[in-house]
This record gives sequence, structure tokens and C-alpha cells, in this order.
Amino acid sequence: MLPAARALRAAGLLRPPGAAPRTGTARRARCGPGQRPVRRGVALPAGPDLRHFLRAAAAEQPGPSPELPPEPGCTPGAPKVYLETYGCQMNVNDTEIAWAILQKSGYARTKKLDEADVVLLVTCSVREKAEQAIWNRLQQLRALKARRRPAGAALRIGILGCMAERLKEEILHREKLVDVVAGPDAYRDLPRLLAVAESGQQAANVLLSLDETYADILPVQTSAGGTTAFVSIMRGCDNMCSYCIVPFTRGRERSRPIASILQEVRMLSDQGVKEVTLLGQNVNSFRDLSEVQFQSVAAPGLSRGFSTVYKAKPGGLRFSHLLDQVSRIDPEMRIRFTSPHPKDFPDEVLQLIQERHNICKQLHLPAQSGSTRVLEAMRRGYTREAYLELVHHVRDTIPGVSLSSDFITGFCGETEEDHQQTVSLLREVRYNIGFLFAYSMRQKTRAHHRLQDDVPADVKKRRLEQLIATFREEAARANNALVGQAQLVLVEGPSKRSASELCGRNDGNIKVIFPDAELEDAAESRAPGRAQPGDYVMVKITSASSQTLRGVALCRTTLSRAAAAH
Repeated sequence: MLPAARALRAAGLLRPPGAAPRTGTARRARCGPGQRPVRRGVALPAGPDLRHFLRAAAAEQPGPSPELPPEPGCTPGAPKVYLETYGCQMNVNDTEIAWAILQKSGYARTKKLDEADVVLLVTCSVREKAEQAIWNRLQQLRALKARRRPAGAALRIGILGCMAERLKEEILHREKLVDVVAGPDAYRDLPRLLAVAESGQQAANVLLSLDETYADILPVQTSAGGTTAFVSIMRGCDNMCSYCIVPFTRGRERSRPIASILQEVRMLSDQGVKEVTLLGQNVNSFRDLSEVQFQSVAAPGLSRGFSTVYKAKPGGLRFSHLLDQVSRIDPEMRIRFTSPHPKDFPDEVLQLIQERHNICKQLHLPAQSGSTRVLEAMRRGYTREAYLELVHHVRDTIPGVSLSSDFITGFCGETEEDHQQTVSLLREVRYNIGFLFAYSMRQKTRAHHRLQDDVPADVKKRRLEQLIATFREEAARANNALVGQAQLVLVEGPSKRSASELCGRNDGNIKVIFPDAELEDAAESRAPGRAQPGDYVMVKITSASSQTLRGVALCRTTLSRAAAAH
């Protein structure tokens, strides 16, 4: 047992393996300073933190007192953690936050599962299929843990994120091999939870917070090549769409202070990152209340024809202000954001996107359905007609904009006529990128309590296949319109299918593949050479499919120069 675990047991916070359990399988942890728990549970009293017990354990050792784990980095022989990420970009960012916290507590990271002391799965709970992938993965990890036991090197396994929040009790009871369960607002508690698990106990903290944004933690970026990065600007969602589990797994909306976001983006710029995606469950409802002088500002208007289930929220610095400030940091850094709600696109946001050369002309407009009747059942707050009016307004304001969307097929009560209206919306809008799924009912949601999941699985499957086929057909037509044009591409690295080709994305976030060849520099400030990750390259498009553009590279250039040329 590690000294930290011995100290915790001596303090009465651990019981020996096999001892009679207290009430409940795992004890809930106390919220951090200023946090208010949303879920009910037994709260631990305020007390000393993990470092207190580390110092206490060190004091009991003979000889010189050992140093506490360094910040950042790790000591030789430090416990190794292996992280796997499932689901959306928010989970990618959560993985980086969790790793930043563990790194400061003396852990090392490994990419080799067999040498890990700790395995943490950052999970998704949006659909049943996503959760099933985690259950399957746990069965694979069971064998690894069993092999470790005779050797005396216990493997600790943790479930983090949305699935931990939704299914804590089931995870702890059904899978005894899981040692740690931590919800999206409990990553700061990971070092303590892992110390508890060191003694053989299960440990959990799934309390939701009304104010946790991890604003003071700079995530350790893990994206390949360091060309792109995600920056979380807000957490949670207040929209309460009837099908959606997110408000129950990630809690209420709360936004990071703008100052901390700008600090992180500046740091990424200094590191050479060329594209930042601002992240949030409802990213364009951002509302920073940290500065008192802006707390009485009137709420911006919603998109025309859109409504919410909650009253307008006055006060705070809004998304348009943040987008303006972020885009000024580095003229050579592209800015994207996801995932927005269509209701939160005031004209000042659209105008800013149109004016700034480094804000990508690409918008995600999640429709979910093309049927007004189904949209009402989903509590989306708009009609088909209002959505289409927004699409036309966006295209008028931002010429050449690339559009993406989400769709759910087979929602409660969806008829064949409703489905065909969704098919027709796909044809009318002609999205460049689409994310389409069959409906999967989630417990706790309004649909679970009020509606019937009455569309048979085979019908959902058939409708989904038709939506996918329609989307691909229309996306291929939209992308074919780019053939013959020159597109500015940010190089991400070699193509996965051919080492002789490079891969990147254009302004519209569409993948572009082109041969890796020696290129001239448009400004003639650099000698001819091959493009590297992070370079901007002008590519003439020669062919297109529903998902990919292909072309030939013309020259290396810069974001500012390419914008000036157009």
C-alpha cells in the first residue's frame, strides 16, 4: 500500500479490504469550494486534502522527508495512467483536463495498456450504443486485471464522464472490477479517488456543480501534431430537449470567464497551434458573469421564430464578444466553434463570422428533424419553416458558408410522413457534413417519462439508411461544386491511406487530400519545400465525394495572404 493510502486509513477515511461496508457501495465526495451539489447524496465534511495526508505519511518515514510529486511532470517510478476517450469533442477536452490534474499529482502517462497502473475511460452516454461499447471494453479489461492480481501489481480502472454520472450505481455493482467512478464535474477529485482505490475500496464522486468550469486548469493538449486544439468555454445545457440526456449528465449551463479563455488561446498560439475550436454543449449561449459591470446587460434576441423553455437571461458578456476577442489574438489561427443551438445566432454573430478572415465560414445548425410536429415533441423551440428561414438568412449573410447538422430518426411517434419531411429537408438544405442517428431512449429524459419509444427497431434502421443515402447524395453534389476551385487547406499530416499524400481541412471543415510534393512559397519568404503539419496550402480541387475533396497543391501561403487574395 502507498503511504498516502496508509495515511488515509489511519485517519479513518479508509477501511481495510473485506471490512464491513458503510451505507452505500461507494461514498460520495465533497464538492469543491463554492460548489453546490445538484444530486442528493451523503456529503463528506470539510477536512484535510490529499496533500495533507501525503505530508503526514512522509513524516512517518525514517530518514529525510521525500519530496511531494513535482508540478508538472512526474518522478521515476511514478504510477502510469492510460486514458481512452469515447464520444464527442467535449470528452476529448475532458481527457486533457483530467490528464492535466493527474500530471500535477505525479502521474505519468503511457500509451501502452499493458504497462498501465491506472486505466481511465472517458465515456459517452448520449446513445445506448456508446454505453455498450464501454461495457464491452470493461469485459476486455477484466482479463488484464485478473492477470495482474497474482503478480501483486493491482490495476485500477476508472469510468469518467457522462456514463459515470448516469449509471454510477450500476457500474459499481455490476462491474466489481471498476475502482473509480467520476462524473464530469469531479475531475479535480481524481487524485483522492485513486488514493482511496489504492486500498482496495471503490470510490465515487458524481456530484454535479453549478459553477465548475475548470477555468484555472490549462488542459494538456493531446491532438496529433499539435496543429489543432479544443478550448472549452462553457459546460452544461439548459435547453432540456425531450430526447437529450446532457442536462442530466453535465448539469446546468455555466461559462468560463473570458479572461481565462483568452489566456488559453494565447498560450496555444504561442505553441504554434493553427486552429482552435471553442467547445460547449450549447456554445453560442455563452454568458460570462464574472465581471460585475456587465451583469445588467440586456439579453440578446433569439433567431427569428425560435423560443426557449426558460426565461431570457439578462447580463453577462455574450458569445459575440468572446468570438470577437478570440479572433483578434492571432490572425494566422483559424477559429471554429461547436456545438451551437440554432436559436442563438443573432445578427452580430453572423456578421462577425462574415467579416473576420480567421473565423471559419462553417456553421453547425442541428435540425434533428424536418417535421414541425416531431420538433415540437422534441421541445426544440422552432418549426421547420423557422429553421429554413434561418438557413436562408445565414447563407445571405455569409456567402459560401458550409453547413453541417445533426438528425435523429425514429423519435417517439414519428410517422412515415414525418420521416419524409426530414428527407426533403436534407435535399432542400444540402448540407456539407451530417451526423445522423437512430433514436435511443435515455432514462431521466422527458421523453422517457412522457412519451413512448414506439418506432420499431427495423423501421428506425430503414429510415436511418434512407437519411444517410440522401445526405451522401446531396453532400456529393455540394462538394462537387468546389471542383476547379482553389481551397485553402490547413495541413494536419500524412493521409491515413497513403504516405505519399497529405491530409488537411478546408475552411468548411471538409477533408482534403493531395499529393505530398515540393511547393513554392506564395510570399517567396521561404525556400521551396514540402508542406508540414500546420502549414496553409492552396489546393486546386480536382474531384469530390460526399466526405472528401481531392486536389493538387499550388503553393504554401498564409491565412492572411489567402484572405487578401480573395
